[in-house]
Amino acid sequence: MDMPKSGAEQARLFRLLGEWSGEEMLSPSPWGPGGAARGRFAFKGGLDGMALLQDYEEEKDGRVAFRGHGVFLIEPGSNDVLWWWFDSFGFPPEVARGRWDGDVLRLDKRTPRGEGRYRFDLSDGTLTFAIENRFAGQADFAPFMHGRYARSA
Repeated sequence: MDMPKSGAEQARLFRLLGEWSGEEMLSPSPWGPGGAARGRFAFKGGLDGMALLQDYEEEKDGRVAFRGHGVFLIEPGSNDVLWWWFDSFGFPPEVARGRWDGDVLRLDKRTPRGEGRYRFDLSDGTLTFAIENRFAGQADFAPFMHGRYARSA
C-alpha cells in the first residue's frame, strides 16, 4: 500500500500557516465573565504535510488566561476536515467535523456539555474566528467568541 500524500485539501488548510494575532470578544459563559481579550494563533504543518498543528494563547488583563492546541486532518475518502482541540480547561477532545465553503471553514462538534459551531474565515486576507455554543438544555446557539486576526510579519 502506498502512503497517502498531502494534496489539495491539505493545501487549503495550510492557508492558515503562520502566526496571527488580534482582538477578541468573549461572551459570559460557564468558564468566565467574558469581555475583551487578545488572541494569538500559531499554525504549522506536521506529519509530513498531512496535519495542520495549531497553538493558541488568549491574553486578558495583561496575562495569558487560556491556552489551546489543535490538530487538523483531512479524513481520507470523505475530504472532511477533522479538528481535535486540547486546552487548559482539560476536557477530553471530541472531534469537530466540517468542510470549506469558499474561503470559510465551518466545523461542528457535539460533547457531553453541548454543541459547538466554529468558523475560520480567510475571505478578506485576515483571519476571523468565531465560536457559537448551545449548552445542554438551551434551544438555540449563542455567540461565545469572535476574533479578528492579522498575520504577523
